[in-house]
Amino acid sequence: MQKITPFLWFDGNAEEAMNFYTSIFKNSSIVSIHRAGGDGAVITGTFQLNGQQFMALNGGPHFTFSPAISFFVDCETQEEVDDLWEKLSAGGEQERCGWVKDKFGVSWQVIPSILGELLYGPDPVKSGRAMQAMLQMGKLDIEKLKQAYHG
Repeated sequence: MQKITPFLWFDGNAEEAMNFYTSIFKNSSIVSIHRAGGDGAVITGTFQLNGQQFMALNGGPHFTFSPAISFFVDCETQEEVDDLWEKLSAGGEQERCGWVKDKFGVSWQVIPSILGELLYGPDPVKSGRAMQAMLQMGKLDIEKLKQAYHG
């Protein structure tokens, strides 16, 4: 078991969320579900997304998600960015600079791997152009970011 596991608090829809997330990411599965006696409602569950373990709790409406905590998804290709952007934002919100909020209120950063190279490259002028381009985008576009960087 990994040392630190994200623990997500849902309001009665933990099982739906686990099914949603595991349907989106490769190499993902629901590991376990613990149900209450009587009505069989989910109390907690454990699931993996591409090998990363998460726990889910149906804790009620007392706490909600905030963008102050988000999940960063490193994407190798534009196709991966496009696919995850559409799937994660379905029923949620598409935001700026590669961020989406899913239908459960969880924030995700759908980011191409090359972004770090462009934003923190050796030439601050080129990096500044890439940053300005990124700030104008919702879903990040690798080719447009590269074009901005190279001028």
